[in-house]
Amino acid sequence: MKGITTEQGRQTLEKFKIEAANEVGVNLKQGYNGDLTSREAGSVGGQMVKKMIDAYKTGSAK
Repeated sequence: MKGITTEQGRQTLEKFKIEAANEVGVNLKQGYNGDLTSREAGSVGGQMVKKMIDAYKTGSAK
């Protein structure tokens, strides 16, 4: 999260990540998640990107 400069931004991104993980069935815990497989981590990131693209297309991006 190098590019996020505010605490509110970090919290929002973390909430978004956990929400995306829940949608794809990956159990994230607070803090370190180094025990995830590459497939699990990739599916979380992919879901986040998909949601961002959908938000942009519908105009609901903030």
